[in-house]
Amino acid sequence: MEVKVIKNSPVKLWVDELDEKAISQITNLASLPFVFHHIAMMPDAHAGMGMPIGGVLACKDVVIPNAVGVDIGCGMCAVKTNIRSDSLTPDIIRKQIMSGIRAQIPLGMKRHKTQQDESYLPQGFDIDKLFVVRSQWKSIKKQVGTLGGGNHFIELQKDEEGWLWIMIHSGSRNLGKMVGEHYNKLAKQLNAQYHSVVSEDMKLAFLPVCAKEFKDYWAEMEYCVAFAYCNRRLMMQRIEEVIASVVPDAEFEPMINIAHNYAAWEKHFGETVVVHRKGATLAEKGMIGIIPGSQGTASYIVEGLGNPDSFNSCSHGAGRALSRSMAIHTLDMQAEIAALEARGIIHAIRSQADMQEATGAYKDIEKVMENQKDLVRIKTRLLPLAVIKGD
Repeated sequence: MEVKVIKNSPVKLWVDELDEKAISQITNLASLPFVFHHIAMMPDAHAGMGMPIGGVLACKDVVIPNAVGVDIGCGMCAVKTNIRSDSLTPDIIRKQIMSGIRAQIPLGMKRHKTQQDESYLPQGFDIDKLFVVRSQWKSIKKQVGTLGGGNHFIELQKDEEGWLWIMIHSGSRNLGKMVGEHYNKLAKQLNAQYHSVVSEDMKLAFLPVCAKEFKDYWAEMEYCVAFAYCNRRLMMQRIEEVIASVVPDAEFEPMINIAHNYAAWEKHFGETVVVHRKGATLAEKGMIGIIPGSQGTASYIVEGLGNPDSFNSCSHGAGRALSRSMAIHTLDMQAEIAALEARGIIHAIRSQADMQEATGAYKDIEKVMENQKDLVRIKTRLLPLAVIKGD
């Protein structure tokens, strides 16, 4: 971990390399008048919207919608099975399991044709008080249990003892985007009224705790986090049903779940503050988490070490090495496919556009894990067998 002082704010870095855009965004964060104690950048950090993905930002009495992001509650889940991975032939995986998953789970921009039962949605919320959620109510009942596109995935994996695992990366679908954009717009309007020192071009408009908009955003953000969990839980349930139809004696351990886009009230360095994790995972001492690689590399089940310097956080994945457009224009599709097929991985690459999610578009997960040895302890190393991604 390296410490730099930018705009009189300490910045603690677990990341080796940052592009100019990410450095500029960190400089903007460091200039915020309400930053608490220091800023932390995880080893997978790279430029995002307003704030780098892989960043952890603690603030006193404000929340910044763009420091959470638009896929609120996005995260990982994983389940270990009692199935030996070598008992499943490539044909069984392709023709029975993967085709069954695709039949049950809409991918990319697709959603269910019919509304899903409300029991699959978060419970205990007063929907009438959630403006954006209420406006999207019919839509989200078709979105729950769907994967989405971009870097979201379903992966069959094996651990080093040969047991089959299921892993999912997905979030709050269009709902999180609608909530994030709505409250960022309100924050910009409020900041203009305040004549805020936070300039609009930083894309870091904030909501103060005293404002009604803060409370409204917080309630809708919490719903999105819960919805994203329900979304992953329903997908996992249906994947387990598909696998059980192929392997009748299949058993599944309890699901591990962790989010990496949200804000939370937490106590650090003697004060209760708002901690934003944007592409960063909570890693309190003893907490079990998930750090995925890319579709051609290892993923990890980890145990948090509770490092206060990272605000008890760790990376959420490998992190991008190339922007989406750069990956599409520079990576060799045939070379990427050959590397995956040489390892027997049933991959999701179909066109040059898929290079944005190719292994070469991401940082080296092994180096990322090495750089955060003081944040997490590795419990299980998982290797990919088959990958499903949205269009």
